[in-house]
Amino acid sequence: MAQSMTGFASATGENGIYGWSWDMRSVNARGLDMRLRLPDWIAGLDEVLRRELKKHVTRGNVSVGLRVTRNDETGQVAISPSGLANALTLLDTISAEAKANGVDVAPVAVSDIAQMRGVLEISSGSNEDTKALLDAFKKQIPDLVAQFVSERTREGTELIKILSSQVEEVGQLIDKAVTMLDDRQDAQKQTLVTALSRVLDNTDGVDADRLSQELALIAVKTDVREEIDRLRAHVAAAQEHLESDGPIGRKLDFLMQEFNREANTLCSKAQFKELTAVGLDLKHVIDQMREQVQNLE
Repeated sequence: MAQSMTGFASATGENGIYGWSWDMRSVNARGLDMRLRLPDWIAGLDEVLRRELKKHVTRGNVSVGLRVTRNDETGQVAISPSGLANALTLLDTISAEAKANGVDVAPVAVSDIAQMRGVLEISSGSNEDTKALLDAFKKQIPDLVAQFVSERTREGTELIKILSSQVEEVGQLIDKAVTMLDDRQDAQKQTLVTALSRVLDNTDGVDADRLSQELALIAVKTDVREEIDRLRAHVAAAQEHLESDGPIGRKLDFLMQEFNREANTLCSKAQFKELTAVGLDLKHVIDQMREQVQNLE
């Protein structure tokens, strides 16, 4: 099933003296960008999480946060004075540079500073604890990612319903445009006849063959049947994508560009008020589709 690129998941857990909470969420992105905020004193966790996410997610800006706390007072987790000093210096540098460029920086929570690399250190004798903790995380990560994917899939299903309805509306507008072609042809013919009569009344020695050629050329230049045929083909392609499994966001994004190109050409060649109105309605629906497609993986 197609996924939305927006989603959310959370989980909590306990293991011995440790407790923790996960926060996983994603927003739109051109590719897959994973931003993980994990305790650096738990070696190997980053790799495990990235590997599991890549199995199920192909696009989106995915942010994952993990907060770990201890429920005892043994003091095995301690602040590293040098690590804290480095972190505060880094934050001061970032803040100063941001202000110099006119960027406001929000206050940083103490809990966020504690999660920065090197701020906390594990005293000797805690290796067994962290190994058990890593094993607990490894067991929980698949369920966390499954919850995350389930939420993205639920939103993706809703997007598919909306897009299917919009594609159907585009098809109906194309049918409406086709019903106008005969009236448009009659109107164009009358306009050309009127213009021709005006030329003949004010010009001596007009070459009738040349006039016929010019009129035929005008008819060819304003013919919109090719645009209508291509729009129908795009509708068929969009319906096929919407019924398929797997990521379809990139394909539909390209297709929206093609839809828009044909609708623009239809409007520019219409030269008939009613057909122009249909072309503008097409552009409106296509623009709405484009917004929805931006959310699909």
